[in-house]
Amino acid sequence: MIRMLSTKKLKVNQKQFLLNAGFSVIEADFIQISDKDFTFANSNDNLIFTSGNAVKAVSNHREVQEIRRKPSFCVGEKTADLLDEHGFTVQEIADNAAELAHDIVSHYSSESFTFFSGNQRLDELPNQLKNAGIVFNEIEVYETKLTPQPTKGNFDGILFFSPSGVESYLSANTITNETCFCIGNTTAKALEQVTNKIVIANRPSVENTIIQAINHYKNPNAT
Repeated sequence: MIRMLSTKKLKVNQKQFLLNAGFSVIEADFIQISDKDFTFANSNDNLIFTSGNAVKAVSNHREVQEIRRKPSFCVGEKTADLLDEHGFTVQEIADNAAELAHDIVSHYSSESFTFFSGNQRLDELPNQLKNAGIVFNEIEVYETKLTPQPTKGNFDGILFFSPSGVESYLSANTITNETCFCIGNTTAKALEQVTNKIVIANRPSVENTIIQAINHYKNPNAT
């Protein structure tokens, strides 16, 4: 039986994919997310979201109605679905932050933007916008806290969903022969110094990461 570790607790249907494929699954949250205090006082005409955590933090704000009608630019279909669910208007969707920055620079250079971020966000998107002279500001809306914990036993594969999750896991554990399944390129990059056994999801979603893991073991030619 394939033993899989998920570095975040999965939804029931997500875990069921693995169980139905005959895997055994251990889950643990290696990071914790908490909303921060912030205001929309300085928000610009367009909104940028690179994670579902930012969407949730903004949507939970008591004054969210002030910005809900502004066009939203986001990373990932899941983030777009969440924005739509909370009544935002999605203008552009990209697979990663670099691609989103490129789209903004190429097609919306005269517009102004507000980037809703977390404390562990990467520099790629804001740096590209700054270098291109795009008018933007940043509002930090959530905080990522590492919650490392040692794991027991051996695993065939590990599911990683963020660079912070990788950092947290590696602070208490080592990677030996496990195959690492990553939600995206930035998560994979955080592992490159410790392993070359990395499989990256075709689309940045938990479900696709799981599918890649199943295909890797059940249908190797599909990965």
